[in-house]
Amino acid sequence: MKHRLLFAGILWIIHSVAFAQLRLPNVLSDHMVLQRNATAHIWGWGYPASKVQVKAGWLSDTLTTQTDAGGRWLVELKTADAGGPYEISVSSGDAAIQLDDILLGDVWLCSGQSNMEWGGNQRLPEILEELPKANDPKIRLLNVSRTAADHPQYDIPNVWQTLDAGSLKPFSAIGYFVGKRLREELDVPIGIINASWGGTPAEVWTPAYLVENDLKLSDAASKLQPNPHWPHQPGVLWNSMIHPLTPFAISGFYWYQGESNVGTWWGYDKLMRTLISSWRNAWDADLPFYFVQIAPYTYNNQVPLAALLREQQARTATNMPHTGMVVITDLVDNIKDIHPSRKREVADRLANLALHEHYGKVSGKDYRSPVFRHAEINGNTVLISFDYVEHGLTIKGDEVTDLFIAGADRVFHPAQGKIKGNSLEVSSPGVTHPLAVRFGFTETAMPNLFSTDGLPVSPFRTDDWPIE
Repeated sequence: MKHRLLFAGILWIIHSVAFAQLRLPNVLSDHMVLQRNATAHIWGWGYPASKVQVKAGWLSDTLTTQTDAGGRWLVELKTADAGGPYEISVSSGDAAIQLDDILLGDVWLCSGQSNMEWGGNQRLPEILEELPKANDPKIRLLNVSRTAADHPQYDIPNVWQTLDAGSLKPFSAIGYFVGKRLREELDVPIGIINASWGGTPAEVWTPAYLVENDLKLSDAASKLQPNPHWPHQPGVLWNSMIHPLTPFAISGFYWYQGESNVGTWWGYDKLMRTLISSWRNAWDADLPFYFVQIAPYTYNNQVPLAALLREQQARTATNMPHTGMVVITDLVDNIKDIHPSRKREVADRLANLALHEHYGKVSGKDYRSPVFRHAEINGNTVLISFDYVEHGLTIKGDEVTDLFIAGADRVFHPAQGKIKGNSLEVSSPGVTHPLAVRFGFTETAMPNLFSTDGLPVSPFRTDDWPIE
């Protein structure tokens, strides 16, 4: 019994000393990128009611604060134009920490399920080709480990790494290619954070109380099936993989997820609007949120649930400010593989959204995929107009594929499409009084209608009829 008490006492002493020592979260580490021309947070823990001093290499002044009763502290650090490397020193009493090789640039957070997560460890050819030449010293990577928690956490086990073959191989291919493109176009240091976990539904990335206290969202969450390879409970990855990052200033978010919510498609738009709002609130900024519409894949559902999920994604992009969606119906080599291998082109489209909308780099090209705006019935034809198409439409082939039209009987017939400027005129000999048009509205469709700048038109339907 005495030995047990002695051992418990030693553990208590070790815990108390560890708690009291000056400490920083791992997201504040050597080699990190801090958001340029912003207010960056430097925070950590120490002895309660003790003075903490922070000195940054680009500032002449030393910032001073005091830990609270729980030993927590935070300072707001004004950053400068892109540059570096710099050092940051933190001291409190006799304790001191120095962070080296700090760059000022832009930081983006990438998240989602496996199509965002996958990289060299899954032997994606594009990343394997990059490994020997991955040596840009101004691209930095932070790969957040897969961990789940029932309550919000305040640290992660990972630190920033410089770019090389070793750090890139397990990293997100899309995250890396986005970072590489931004680095080339902006000529500033780029930091990419990857916090992804294959197979996960969006609920796990959303604060649990927001899901559990909403009837529609909680109903959808209750239908998620447990899986031994990933968690499904609301909030558990928000707690452990996103919440610890929220004091860290960033430029915005990239997201690729949705396959695991196909079965509960009817709640996905609301779920994503809830997720996006909660993340923005946590960062206290209306940050851009750019995402990928799920790719064609053979889900083998009797009802085209994936098409309905894509419709929900398009709705989010249309109605949620400062969001953008890229369409990738043309970037799939095998509709029986849920992991399309062409990640570089996906990343380029994501990067283009930021380059045009966040950074204001205007190229004169349509950088968003055309999305359905309005249907006008003219006798036996329907004229479809689109948003995000200024330079015209084109058909890659002789006729528009995956195009259907229906009348009052709600029976859809194959249709012909004729380009009329920036619009599409749709008709069929078998439908004299049309009421509805559907384009690419199946789980596996890879249609051939594009903007003249090479972006595929997003699948759509003009009706809201029940799909059976």
